[in-house]
Amino acid sequence: MSSIELTSSQKTILTALINLYRESESAVKGEDIAEEVNRNPGTIRNQMQSLKALQLVEGVPGPKGGYKPTANAYEALDVDQMDEPASVPLFHNDEQVEGVNVDEIDLSSVHHPELCRAEIHVQGSVRDFHEGDSIRVGPTPLSKLVIRGTVDGKDDTNNILILQIDGMEAPVGEPSH
Repeated sequence: MSSIELTSSQKTILTALINLYRESESAVKGEDIAEEVNRNPGTIRNQMQSLKALQLVEGVPGPKGGYKPTANAYEALDVDQMDEPASVPLFHNDEQVEGVNVDEIDLSSVHHPELCRAEIHVQGSVRDFHEGDSIRVGPTPLSKLVIRGTVDGKDDTNNILILQIDGMEAPVGEPSH
């Protein structure tokens, strides 16, 4: 776990930077981060100075410049920086979401099916998901689990969708792990 304590504003901005950087694989402009988090570009510039001082962000000068997250940024947010993560597809209202990968699935209240919820941790933005939207996750790489549910809430700062589970299926037989 990281020893750096970030404010919720810093976490939101750093998460947005990591998401945008993953999509573009190039330096991200402050204006793009500002648009993603619905803040003033001046606020983003000020926050970036403090994130640079914490060695979480590096500035890239020039016309194609902007900001890049450092390895420390991934660690501070406890985000895995993988070269080739296993692909776990996410479907939003029956359309596969591009540029998004499921990082982790936390199931809660499994012993009480009517209250069964899942926290879907996503690599990528959850900004376009809204309460009541239909979601399908999977199949997962090893168990081939598929979860269908309805968005019950979301945490934009940590890229988490909270689902009311409508159904779960996994093929019967020996798992492939």
